[in-house]
Amino acid sequence: MMNGFQVFLSSGDNQFGFKKGLGCINAIFTARNIVDQYMKGGNTANLCTIDLSKAFDKINHHALFLKLMKRHVPIEFLEMLENWLCGSQTWVNVKWNSLWCYVFLINFGVRQGSVLSPVLFVIYVDDVARCSKKECYLHIILYADDILLLAPSVTQLERLLRKCEEELSYLDMCINVKKSACLRVGPRYNVRCREITTFTATGTRFLGLIK
Repeated sequence: MMNGFQVFLSSGDNQFGFKKGLGCINAIFTARNIVDQYMKGGNTANLCTIDLSKAFDKINHHALFLKLMKRHVPIEFLEMLENWLCGSQTWVNVKWNSLWCYVFLINFGVRQGSVLSPVLFVIYVDDVARCSKKECYLHIILYADDILLLAPSVTQLERLLRKCEEELSYLDMCINVKKSACLRVGPRYNVRCREITTFTATGTRFLGLIK
């Protein structure tokens, strides 16, 4: 399936996860170059690292199919995926000490261990990468489910975060606030500025600005 339909399984240039010939070092190199460009222009680089909560387990199958249909994938490929993801559902029974819970159905997410699952996830979050605006010096770098936002000002960084949050809400994805943070790099890294906030299911949370 990977080899036969590779032309439909591409993702943005700023996604470095699960791609042949690319890795974490390429993502770090790209981020470093962007930070250097900000500093050469006299700006302080403002970064926000975003970690998604249980990203692979929360993929909505119907939303994934819609994204694939927008790519005009062949109907045969779509039917195979539908049978693979929806036709073979998983029933789970959890034991806690000596007690067993009711059997429940898992109908979200992609299969662990499959070579196709990471590619489907990258396609699922590809629209998040498109929130970047290079002409405005707003950049997004993705490595699988880890997202890095870069902007030349705190205000622009927060606007970029809002845009990403809006797209993530469409995908039923949530930001893991405990593993997400902001920082500044450059000549004014220690200048006091306002906190960066994120809107979660439990309300407004501060990501902060780490010096």
